[in-house]
Amino acid sequence: MTQASRILVALLAGLFAGIALAALAPAAVPGATAVAEPVGTAWLHALQMTIVPLVVALLVTGVAATAEAARAGRLAGRAIALYVTLLAVSAGIAALLTPLILSIVPLPAASADALRRALSTAEAIPPVAPLGEFFAGIVPTNIVKAAAENSFLSIIIFTLIFAFAIARIGAEERALLTRFFTALRDAMLVVIDWVLWIAPVGVFALALVVGARAGTGAFGALVHYILVVSGVGVAVTLIAYPLALLGARLRLADFARAALPAQAVAISTQSSLASLPAMVEGSRTLGVPVATAGVTLPLAVAIFRATGPAMNLAVAIYVATWFGVPLSPATLAVGVVVATLTSLGSVSLPGTVSYVSAIAPIAGTIGAPLAPLGLLVAVETIPDIVRTVGNVTMDIATTAFLSRRGARLEDDAAPPPDLPADAGGA
Repeated sequence: MTQASRILVALLAGLFAGIALAALAPAAVPGATAVAEPVGTAWLHALQMTIVPLVVALLVTGVAATAEAARAGRLAGRAIALYVTLLAVSAGIAALLTPLILSIVPLPAASADALRRALSTAEAIPPVAPLGEFFAGIVPTNIVKAAAENSFLSIIIFTLIFAFAIARIGAEERALLTRFFTALRDAMLVVIDWVLWIAPVGVFALALVVGARAGTGAFGALVHYILVVSGVGVAVTLIAYPLALLGARLRLADFARAALPAQAVAISTQSSLASLPAMVEGSRTLGVPVATAGVTLPLAVAIFRATGPAMNLAVAIYVATWFGVPLSPATLAVGVVVATLTSLGSVSLPGTVSYVSAIAPIAGTIGAPLAPLGLLVAVETIPDIVRTVGNVTMDIATTAFLSRRGARLEDDAAPPPDLPADAGGA
């Protein structure tokens, strides 16, 4: 079984066990939860302890990789500018669409209340600071204190400044620091792999507590969560079609046929990298030169995940709404910025790893508790399929757009043809 499958089975087994225990032996529930809850909490703490060093390492190496790619040529620079713009648009869609969906189809109040009581380990929500105080506090006076307090926005700001500073120093020193943070990233990924290896135990313990306290309402809440987050991902995916139609001047039927093989591979593998050969072939059938696709598609797979900001922010908004955290327009705007930035660092990671490393900073920034992520990661299989399908579809659309844009720029830059001798002006 895959890692995601093992975690999902543990979730279902824990929920069924908790529900059965509450129905058949209610007197045993306090004793069982007294044992299971510390086990689940310890696993959550093990997962959370990796987030700060991993986010820092991912941001530094992500900025280094992006800067290196931008120096590779004009096409790569245009591609990166387009990718960053679309990532911000993706996050903006989630900020607008997710609250709208939750207002139209809210999580049932009984289920939300039961789940809040079941996840008693969720940290208390701090009061929302005034806007001026919030902006004054995002610049850290002590980065170690910010890391200790999980002040993710302050950590991200400092790390970005540090990463851009690295890009301005000498090549030898830059390579040394990049190798250090690459090694730190790889070491933290090993630690996370160990934590996720025992994830079935932790998820089973958490799910047993939730099942015993929330009952069958937990199933409905998880299905509701999957549909909301996946719906946001589908909305971002659909942007690829007008981008192909209006930006690349392609017929929608031609684009849909060209993207279909890559989408099929994405559904079966949940991997953009595994879909790369099918994306190259699909781009070729759309008339994209191999020289263009050979640059933009690997670059897109490396640093561009179109659905990431939207679906990550949607998860954070969902958890915040679930726990009654007020979300002002300013808070959502900050969430858009953090979702855009963290998506650059979470590329080329397994879904369960990128889920935690990308969503935790967003949730921490907008005030949502992190404890529910340990439960929600177990049902990431269907949203992850939506993520991957959306990513490969947008990769093909942006490649076609960049190809047409590049051809148009070359035409504009080309010198005018020589005029015949008798073609002068009046």
